[in-house]
Amino acid sequence: MHANALEAALADIETVFNGFASPGETACSVCDLPEEIAFLRTPYVRIPVDVVRQYTFQVSGHFDDQDAAMRRLLPQGARALTEGALGPLGLGYHGLTEVDWRSWPKEQATAVETFVHAWWQDVLATPEPPYAIEEIFELCASILRSATPLLDRWRPHPVADAHLMKCVDWWLPELLGDDSPFRWWLYGEEAAMPVLRSWLGAHAPDRLRSQGDPDLATRVGLLALPHGERWAHPYWSSPSATN
Repeated sequence: MHANALEAALADIETVFNGFASPGETACSVCDLPEEIAFLRTPYVRIPVDVVRQYTFQVSGHFDDQDAAMRRLLPQGARALTEGALGPLGLGYHGLTEVDWRSWPKEQATAVETFVHAWWQDVLATPEPPYAIEEIFELCASILRSATPLLDRWRPHPVADAHLMKCVDWWLPELLGDDSPFRWWLYGEEAAMPVLRSWLGAHAPDRLRSQGDPDLATRVGLLALPHGERWAHPYWSSPSATN
């Protein structure tokens, strides 16, 4: 079901953004070859995947019109992302995190949002997604500028819970100190951190115990406590006793 939803979302992206281009784009003549820049100006021509990757993660100051460039890249870029062809993530900010795609016409904004939701739902059901699960979460949250839609869809399931364990193990040292574990989240990160800590403190412990990691479950449960109580908890003086 999730695969069907993702395929439908990708098909919608390809339809909605078919034929878009950035006609006056000059990009960066220092970083980009003339034939690479020409792809952004020319619709209906397949773009080599390395050029899609290059422009997807290029800094916004290198474009005359980054919104138009992203519309041009989306039909191939969205599918390449789901296939792992744009990796490794973290090469730079993904273009969708930099543009205000929610201000685009409704059909376009809806297509982008539906795609991100469908991809995340598909990833949660995939034992080995194309990138590390924590990288996918950060990218999707950064594009949506919110963690809430991702957390709402992170329902209990053996595969989803295994992904949760990996994320918690990666995030927890920073979250326990009220810091952010993220590196490439451009907008909305500060507001999302209390939401993420609260959700993990409430929902993650039981699911991590079901994955056979009671120690990690105990530690993530501490996120539900105020900062001072968190660090005064008996766990830190006798972890084995609290397990």
